[in-house]
Amino acid sequence: MTRFLKLSSFIVLAGFAFACGGPQGEKAQTGDAQEVSATTGDVTMTVATADSKVEWTGAKPTGQHNGTIGISEGSLMLTDGNIVGGKFTIDMNSIVDLDLTSAEDNGKLVGHLKSPDFFDAAKYPTAVFEITGATALSGNPDATHSVTGNLTMKDVTKSITFPAKVTIEGNKLKATTPEFLIDRTQWNVQYGSKTIFDNLKDKFINDEIALKIRLSAAM
Repeated sequence: MTRFLKLSSFIVLAGFAFACGGPQGEKAQTGDAQEVSATTGDVTMTVATADSKVEWTGAKPTGQHNGTIGISEGSLMLTDGNIVGGKFTIDMNSIVDLDLTSAEDNGKLVGHLKSPDFFDAAKYPTAVFEITGATALSGNPDATHSVTGNLTMKDVTKSITFPAKVTIEGNKLKATTPEFLIDRTQWNVQYGSKTIFDNLKDKFINDEIALKIRLSAAM
């Protein structure tokens, strides 16, 4: 019985540690900004902003928060049904939190995320993702393409690569990504980072944030 209780306690603690370990997902490949191809596609699709968004999750030792950020405009270029370019703009002032039910707590968190501590939405009201390449994948039910592009946020531009599932039906396109991770400090979002500040103890916020991109577009 003692052994069983110890084993049960270990499983519970391991599960708790995993749950509080931060956002889940594969880490996006990140590197220096890449040159954007001047190629134009045979078809240009306009992003439907009402049906497109970026979902986010951020975490700290005591829990995590999640929400969305709106996409204000964008377009995708296709040739023979393949993505050859495109760009979309993320409205940083549209950030919302979805897990806090208290209006006061929710407002404080969103205000803090928009402040200079984090994304400084007053100074940097938009972020931009511009595609530099898309490669078809096979054998992955969750992704049809590997997408590479330049993410510009707070005047910092880095190349990131992540998987995406792209479906085209008639004149409409949908692109969705599995949850993937980026290191926010690479875009100068440093508040609460234990890799930047060494006196935080357990008051830190995870460097990695999880993102999911949901795009709808049509001709």
